[in-house]
Amino acid sequence: MVHDFWFTYLVTMFVASIIPGPSMMLALTHGMRHGTSAAAVSGVGNVVASLIQAGVSMAGLGILLTTCEPLFMAVRYAGAVYLVWLGIGLWRSAPPDMAPASLSGPRSAPLRKLWLDAFLVAMGNPKAIVFFTALFPQFIHSDSITVRECTFLAGGLAVPAFAAWMIYALCGRRVAGMFSGSGIGRWANRVLGGTFVGLGVGLATNRG
Repeated sequence: MVHDFWFTYLVTMFVASIIPGPSMMLALTHGMRHGTSAAAVSGVGNVVASLIQAGVSMAGLGILLTTCEPLFMAVRYAGAVYLVWLGIGLWRSAPPDMAPASLSGPRSAPLRKLWLDAFLVAMGNPKAIVFFTALFPQFIHSDSITVRECTFLAGGLAVPAFAAWMIYALCGRRVAGMFSGSGIGRWANRVLGGTFVGLGVGLATNRG
């Protein structure tokens, strides 16, 4: 990678990561319902999925995904179904205790499930691989990528992606501190659940 482009690459990845989408909405939800510590665990799941997608792109398999429409659509529909499933589950779940007094104490959360949710939501977006396939050649010297360049690309992806995730999680936790009462918590569940259903439907019907 050309060192002069290193800062540009970091900024590009941060901007791409922080744009509102299914993963960032999930970060907001996890921060609101489970706290920043639990959201950090799920953030690792999001980063791991992104690194796998980046690896697929570096290996040249991203070209297969972009040229094989059935494979692309299969990944897209699987991601859409999972988003809808998350949304319905969130809509029907019990309202969280979002009173300010609860923010100071530890909150139990199924960390394995949070990690898996973040991982699967990120993996269900095939456009990420398409994006990496188009972006990486701009920051590589030649047609053959080196181990050093792979390390730079992976590190420059992981750090901004995790930072963007935690920004949304912190915002979610701050918003939760403004709410109290099961009525507000129930409506928060419905708004977030409806948002995930809408994102899933949009992902399935978007032809772009």
